[in-house]
Amino acid sequence: MPYRWKQTSDSKQELRLWPHNSLSPRAAMGVILALFLAGLIPLVTVLGSALLWGLLPFLLITVLGLWLALEMNYRARSVFEVLTLDKTRARLIHHDPRSGDQEWSCNRYWARPEMHTHGGPVPHYVTLIGDGREVEIGSFLSEEERITLFDDLTRKLHDPA
Repeated sequence: MPYRWKQTSDSKQELRLWPHNSLSPRAAMGVILALFLAGLIPLVTVLGSALLWGLLPFLLITVLGLWLALEMNYRARSVFEVLTLDKTRARLIHHDPRSGDQEWSCNRYWARPEMHTHGGPVPHYVTLIGDGREVEIGSFLSEEERITLFDDLTRKLHDPA
């Protein structure tokens, strides 16, 4: 589950959420190496001819394109969220390296989670409402994880810390 609750003190809880990462950087390098080696197999037949130099740039462009796509994907998945609950406050920080940190806080008594089963950007869209604002939480989680997150948030927000 790409989120974890942690009791940071007697009266404070912290929820960290992050996107699922199915391919580690080491495995990504393995995929790139496998693509390069698989691309070299057809080039063995044209070794020693001028055709090799005509085909080699296409292989290198393909490998470079895959590497750039994986790097962009890793950068996009470096998003995370931290929800801190203490006796009186609920505070959410959404960290995105591209747009910076966004922060929301309100009185814990008035904070409530809400699930939009339809009409949101994703199915079972979870938001927190409080202090006159509605903010999304966990939009990068899978549908089942958002359902579980909603249940956890409902339980934790109504529990005294």
